[in-house]
Amino acid sequence: MSAPLLDAHLVVDRGGFRLDVPLQVAAGEVVALLGPNGAGKTTALRALAGLLPLTAGHLTLDGVDLDRPGRRAWTPTERRPVGVVFQDYLLFPHLSALDNVAFGPRRRGADRRAARETARAWLDRVGLAEHAHRRPRQLSGGQAQRVALARALAVAPTLLLLDEPLAALDAATRLDTRAELHRHLAAHPGATLLVTHDPLDALVLADRLVIVERGRVVQEGDAATVTARPRTDYVARLVGLNLHRGHADGHRVRVGDGLTLTVADRLDGEAFVAFRPSAVALHATRPEGSPRNTWAATVAGVQRHGDNLRVRLDGPIGVAADVTPAAAAQLGLAPGQPVWAAVKATETHAYPAG
Repeated sequence: MSAPLLDAHLVVDRGGFRLDVPLQVAAGEVVALLGPNGAGKTTALRALAGLLPLTAGHLTLDGVDLDRPGRRAWTPTERRPVGVVFQDYLLFPHLSALDNVAFGPRRRGADRRAARETARAWLDRVGLAEHAHRRPRQLSGGQAQRVALARALAVAPTLLLLDEPLAALDAATRLDTRAELHRHLAAHPGATLLVTHDPLDALVLADRLVIVERGRVVQEGDAATVTARPRTDYVARLVGLNLHRGHADGHRVRVGDGLTLTVADRLDGEAFVAFRPSAVALHATRPEGSPRNTWAATVAGVQRHGDNLRVRLDGPIGVAADVTPAAAAQLGLAPGQPVWAAVKATETHAYPAG
């Protein structure tokens, strides 16, 4: 297997926060860095861009050390082969779209004519050739995003950094822009790191996910692996699953406060149990009949979730359940109401926690 284009161990100390994230990205690969607010995503991006020096570790791009504190190696931002698309795009308001895109090649030594030719080619590639002479305030959000992407790619970066690139767009624009962005990223020969908190952006755009919490990597892998076997509550919420850790003995896993769940998978030792909110059935009285896991719970909250209602339950384990409005009305669901929750063993997925 060839060496990764980006090989980094990002260690940054900022006050009481420490980022300690190993990161590798291959040529042509798109990796999404996902995590809740305060996880360290922005710190990682700033370190890669050269806006924040590493405390320890290393940052090697295409075999060249850009930042290695142990050897006092440091490459300033403007000399790194890195392109960045910031969340708010940060286009120069006094420059046209053409000159915004030409800015990078000019900084890299191209003359005005060559830089503008490169910029025109990139604006054409992102479908904005006819908007070349417009200023940022005359562009829509989606158009500004494409200009920012063209500006980042015009310098042929070895590493492309995308900081929440779709966050500033409305829902309708995001859909079209996400599809277009996917096309451009697929054609980019360098390494791409997408920093986002949006699971849909990550799942659609990235080849691999790296999940960070509190400055550390808690899980990584392709989308299928991460979504099938979440390892933290954050990842479980991200992919829409209930997740509980417990101790397994065969087909039984002891979780929460005295509750034992029967599961389809046979395991021994520390284990996770995951199941979808739609697999949780709610009853006014304890259900009888087919084998299932049942426990008494209390409604903690009810909110709309797509066409259904998502019910948060307190009890021996905290659980989210999705029910239809008709079922909710029939049960008269309201905060504080006691209910019985049930999940069939066949609807659970158990896997080792080690």
